[in-house]
Amino acid sequence: MERGLYIVPTPIGNLADITQRAIETLTKVALVAAEDTRHSRKLLAHYGIETPLCAYHDHVSEQVTEQLLARMIQGDAVALVSDAGTPLVSDPGFRLVRAAQNKNIPIIPLPGPCAAVTALSGAGLPTDRFFFEGFLPAKSQQRRKRLESLQHQAGTLIFYEAPHRIRATLADASEIMGAGREAVLARELSKTFETLRRDSLSGLLAWVEADANQQRGEQVLLIGPAQEQPGEALSDRDRQLLLRLGEELPPRKAASIVSEVSGIKARVLYEHLTNREKK
Repeated sequence: MERGLYIVPTPIGNLADITQRAIETLTKVALVAAEDTRHSRKLLAHYGIETPLCAYHDHVSEQVTEQLLARMIQGDAVALVSDAGTPLVSDPGFRLVRAAQNKNIPIIPLPGPCAAVTALSGAGLPTDRFFFEGFLPAKSQQRRKRLESLQHQAGTLIFYEAPHRIRATLADASEIMGAGREAVLARELSKTFETLRRDSLSGLLAWVEADANQQRGEQVLLIGPAQEQPGEALSDRDRQLLLRLGEELPPRKAASIVSEVSGIKARVLYEHLTNREKK
């Protein structure tokens, strides 16, 4: 097999979702560099592949990178795999690819499974433009700032999220991007409990709060493109409702309720209410 670094996608759940070319590549290369050798060993065993494995993740030493480069320079073919899906899509490997390019080592990327694209294809949201963000910050304050910076993106937004944070992320997104903004939650893609649900952000939040099972497993959250709402103008009815609720509830809660019925972003309503109080 010709020397080089082969980027090999692996199944995101269903082990049948692997290409014949990927199987042949993993069989013929001299070494497979894997994010987690224990995980990848199960995949290779399933297909009767006996190629040696070595660990390659974000925390490996520079020495490991140099050892892999040396093998490829000497003529070996090395495959790079992640735990699931296409390597380098929210997975390690960027450093190795750049280092190999700098040594004029051929890079051979194979097409294959990717959770972000799989979710997008079944979401029912616009696909002509999309923006892949990957994982949002784990801490609330940083996550909210990032969502604020993305709220006016004209394309569909795609996020990966940990199951224990999906509720908090939906709550933040609903408040910042508008409770009525269309979104899709894709869970456990290609696995036994695969679920795709399209609803408003507030609807998805209520759904996962009501069913703890929806807060388990691998999660892909897609949020539809920002809709232009000139000036985010409040109707007289919305303004009166906002002001009345603001007399009885905290501003953030009042804004969230009016956002659900009006479709206007909760952040805009919150600012309207608090700015009025400052005058």
